[in-house]
Amino acid sequence: MIVEGLCVNPEGVFSGQIRFEGSTIAEVGSRLGKADVQFDEGCLIFAGMGDIHIHARDDTSRSQTYKEDFETVSAAAINGGVVHVADMPNNPAAPIDDESYAGKCRHLASRNVDIHVTLYAGIGPGTRPLSHRVPYKAYMGPSVGDLYFRSLEQLDETLINYRGQAVSFHCEDPILLDANQEQSLHEDRRPAECELSATRFALRMIEKYELSGKLCHYSVGDGLAMIREAKRSGLDVTCEVTPHHVFFDRDVITDDNRGLMQMNPPLRTSADREAMLRGLRDGTLDYLATDHAPHSWEENRQGISGQPHLDTFAPFAAWLIGVHDFKPERVAEICSANPGRFVNPFTAPKKFGRIETGYQASLTVLNMKQPVFIDRANLKTKCGWSPFEGVTFPGSVEAVFIEGRRH
Repeated sequence: MIVEGLCVNPEGVFSGQIRFEGSTIAEVGSRLGKADVQFDEGCLIFAGMGDIHIHARDDTSRSQTYKEDFETVSAAAINGGVVHVADMPNNPAAPIDDESYAGKCRHLASRNVDIHVTLYAGIGPGTRPLSHRVPYKAYMGPSVGDLYFRSLEQLDETLINYRGQAVSFHCEDPILLDANQEQSLHEDRRPAECELSATRFALRMIEKYELSGKLCHYSVGDGLAMIREAKRSGLDVTCEVTPHHVFFDRDVITDDNRGLMQMNPPLRTSADREAMLRGLRDGTLDYLATDHAPHSWEENRQGISGQPHLDTFAPFAAWLIGVHDFKPERVAEICSANPGRFVNPFTAPKKFGRIETGYQASLTVLNMKQPVFIDRANLKTKCGWSPFEGVTFPGSVEAVFIEGRRH
């Protein structure tokens, strides 16, 4: 198959052709033959987009699959232009060792899933690394589930076993969280200093144990200077930001929508939101990662934290281009190349993230001349709602190719 149109890599936009052989890209050029599929100039062809922070709610216990499962995650991802995801480990049956991780892998394999799913393993008090290389997630403070640390010192004692590993951090200081639990509002129970304190600690741990570190769902503008300085000093650290921390802030919260606008970390000030947008533009923040957290409408209304975002991933990327003048090349970095660079050490021989020979024949095509209105009826997530309902994004998903096949 030959696909033709305006292609986007981080280095630039070019008019060209992409030839597939089976599940991989065999050739990229200008005169490879008659195109089987040709996209007009209103479309941008990206290497398949990846979301490296999602919660599929599916594990061997099957106790939370009423919210989501791997099959509905796959459907929502494709609907949102996403070809691969990385699933977090805070399940009821948490994958924390070889046996439990293998069990979740077998469970995933039993599902009918079209996208590629990378599984994180969890780090909890007293855990040790698996016998093979996987990405890890460390929850500094309470989140959904029980896989978290009650003090930063307890985390330090555990990380000594994970030297040199790829560890992602949920940055909230558990002691400061405890100290603020009497506050009346969720946003005040998890104040900015919780994230700043945990950021300082995570950066020390990354240096101390020579980790390949990632800071998850960053939200506080004052922390970006620390991240920039850490990168300048050569520390191996990258950082995510979510659509909700770029699009929303505390000013949108009302008594009526408070439960739907609750997440961990919470929405911050408008200045923090604007800082996240600048950090995503200037390279301080490396990934658009949704923290896709599907709960039922009733659960969210009652104040269970998290929002679903997979269905709207690529339309949100179109919003960055169409409303905030992000260059397509920058979107290729944060939505394709950087997520691919993160998962590729764990997906060999598959390679994601670039329109280049040898990479997966997986593409996300954005139509920047066709806006999309977000309507509940068009969502594929099992939880059945989106915080972007009623929003019109300036571009839509024109096509998704996964390993050589159009979906």
